[in-house]
Amino acid sequence: MRLEFISPFVHSAHSVLETLLGAAPTRGEPSLQGKGFHVSEVLAMVGVVGDIEGAVICSMTRTVALGISGRMLGGARLRELGDLGRSAISDLATMISRDGAAELCGTGFECETTPATVIEGGRMRVTTVERTLCVPIESELGTLLIIVDLREATGR
Repeated sequence: MRLEFISPFVHSAHSVLETLLGAAPTRGEPSLQGKGFHVSEVLAMVGVVGDIEGAVICSMTRTVALGISGRMLGGARLRELGDLGRSAISDLATMISRDGAAELCGTGFECETTPATVIEGGRMRVTTVERTLCVPIESELGTLLIIVDLREATGR
């Protein structure tokens, strides 16, 4: 885990949320997680490949997912996520990851992102290769947890 790999994605999450919500979110206290930890009910995961490999995960409660996706869909008041809401959450994770990867590329690390995968469920557990830094981004809609599990690619 290298801070230089994490910062671009936290910066991107802050910037994307500020643009979407029209108000500046705040960064909460980061926490270092072990190789396995529980996440909220909705997560969107984007793979990162290239000089750097791993994943960027956006984890949130169902309520936060409904609020963010509703805002992304023009202020709709969603009662369930559905295909449209999941698509919006996928787009959110894609924007955060794409912008973070672009920032990393600007520092000399070539990388690309995969399409986002949205997963819903209760008491989900994520297992990573290494310890992972989790950074909460607080907004009027609640907390979006950014989990960055990236490392320099081996054999490149």
